[in-house]
Amino acid sequence: MAHLALQGVCYTADHREILHDISIDFEAGDFVSIVGPSGSGKSTLLKLCCHLISPTQGSIFLDGADIMQQNPTELRRRVAYCFQTPVLFGKTVEENMRFPYAIRRLPPDFDHIRRLFEQFEMNETFLNQPVHNLSGGEKQRIALIRTLLFQPEILLLDEITSALDIENTKIVENAVTGLNSRGVTVLWVTHNPEQSRKYARKLLTVADGTLQSLEVLR
Repeated sequence: MAHLALQGVCYTADHREILHDISIDFEAGDFVSIVGPSGSGKSTLLKLCCHLISPTQGSIFLDGADIMQQNPTELRRRVAYCFQTPVLFGKTVEENMRFPYAIRRLPPDFDHIRRLFEQFEMNETFLNQPVHNLSGGEKQRIALIRTLLFQPEILLLDEITSALDIENTKIVENAVTGLNSRGVTVLWVTHNPEQSRKYARKLLTVADGTLQSLEVLR
């Protein structure tokens, strides 16, 4: 399990400081909800944690090693980021399932793929579906399955259920809590007050680009 630490991290874009002097440790296997007003820097914080963007100042460490010195491909195999709006590519769902295997030069494990489909209450007929025919909830579940084909050590979730109905939200929540129970560290940005406290062990509040509080929930 991975330990993630930020020390004095700042991020500036377009001459505006979005995050200021962020220092925090995320413990291996933790489940942290990240809340705060829109524009407070929550998504920026997640993107920094997986090196989608680079800090203007400060350092971020994964198991004691500066992520700026790590191979980005290897880093993102350990730290996975899920966007609020799912991004699928190619023409079919199967192409999205094959991709994580292709970049590792491995044959697709369709038994594993089917098990994940069952976990997300989808059946294997979805493999042949054109991606443009999927609903928003289906796209989000497919994007998550693609991310989880190779289980990350840290899972970064950016409001992934904000556009989902109650049924799809529950399916995703069950999958995420199951991963956390198996040791995956979860950092989940959410605007849903009930969701932010329902599963997490800690509640991190971000406002005006700074860490306002860290509440231990259980």
